[in-house]
Amino acid sequence: MRENTYKTMSNTGICSLVLGIVTICAGIAIGVMLIVNGSKLVKAKTDLTF
Repeated sequence: MRENTYKTMSNTGICSLVLGIVTICAGIAIGVMLIVNGSKLVKAKTDLTF
């Protein structure tokens, strides 16, 4: 009974850790893409007319 509970808690902890790492990596990648696209907009600011 206790061993089964320990395994379940261990698996849940590992899953949470992996999801946290994936979320951090995705956030960094999205942030970099936003900065690059923003710099392209600033660079092309003179060409944009409405």
